[in-house]
Amino acid sequence: MDPSPIREITILPGRNRHGEPERFDAITIRSGDTISIVGPTGSGKSAFINDIEVFARNDTATGRTVLVNGEYPPEEFVRDPAHKPVALITQNTRCLADLAVAEFLSMHVRSRRIADDGLVERTIALANEFTGEEIRSGARMTALSGGQTRSLLVADAVLIAAAPVLLLDEVENAGIFKERVIEVLRAGGKAVVFVTHDPLVSLLSARRIVMRDGAVERVIEPLDRENEALREALRLDGILRRMREQIRAGDLITGPVGA
Repeated sequence: MDPSPIREITILPGRNRHGEPERFDAITIRSGDTISIVGPTGSGKSAFINDIEVFARNDTATGRTVLVNGEYPPEEFVRDPAHKPVALITQNTRCLADLAVAEFLSMHVRSRRIADDGLVERTIALANEFTGEEIRSGARMTALSGGQTRSLLVADAVLIAAAPVLLLDEVENAGIFKERVIEVLRAGGKAVVFVTHDPLVSLLSARRIVMRDGAVERVIEPLDRENEALREALRLDGILRRMREQIRAGDLITGPVGA
């Protein structure tokens, strides 16, 4: 199997925590897809994307199998990070390498043997589109906030790793600009799967996978039926974003906050 072109990733059903089979035939992820994974805490959301990240072959607790282009993926997809077409970004973003941001990104560029002198600067610029806290090239990785780190890792996955599929595990909790992240990923043809509790992220996604008891309970495709709810969620998110920036700036919020 040619390891380079990724047309689709397919998840085949496994079983819930009681050993009962999941009630779906297959879930397929293609270029440009936006999918949110929702459900109560402990319902199996992170396990679902972990199965994708490790290319499960009925060898995880869920019993799921993940195919690439309808076949088992080549070994380099599973074992070699440089060839892996999937990037997983989690809430745990602690960086143990006390490097400057530019040094950290340059190390990744060199490891992938990319010859592009402006790639590091473009990656930092893209990361700054995702966060209200400016990321400077000379800042230490260990000094970045959670939002800055997640924004940088998303930009790194888009431009340096160039992964066609991004798996984001509740990264919106750090206050990154969710709408802008999704806009950039869609424009670049990336498929993105969010584990999320955030209504806006769910409403911005074309599909919602609902988890319960360790299994996929249902797959929802809202189409245009949630447009009114999405408009309201965008309005409220804008208000909260402005309040967040005012509070960060040390301002008092003494009057009504409008749209």
